[in-house]
Amino acid sequence: MPLTTTRTTTRPGPDWPCQVKTPGSYDWERSAAKWLRELVPARYASYPALTRHTVLLARHAQIQVQHEIRVARTALQTARADLPSLGLPESVIEHTIKLYAAEVLQLQHIARSIRAVTRALVDHHGR
Repeated sequence: MPLTTTRTTTRPGPDWPCQVKTPGSYDWERSAAKWLRELVPARYASYPALTRHTVLLARHAQIQVQHEIRVARTALQTARADLPSLGLPESVIEHTIKLYAAEVLQLQHIARSIRAVTRALVDHHGR
């Protein structure tokens, strides 16, 4: 009878990104690193420390997305006051406000996904 090994896997929740394989499955860390690299500016993806240490890459992605959230919130909060002076029609301003609001929600979801991946990476490396 062949021996089987059981891997403990973190159950991905609703925030787990579909681009990342389930923790503990074959090549899941590589899929996590690939997804995280897509979230940071391209120049960061080539830094050796970030390519060798996925947890460090995850940390940087989290910081990056938090800054993007702040930018999108600022754009949203100032749009109604700033955009009319650019000569934009009201319909474009309203569409832009909706765009910024949707972007804030999307970025918040990405931030939760990064936290979920980071927890799984830390759990995996803590063993």
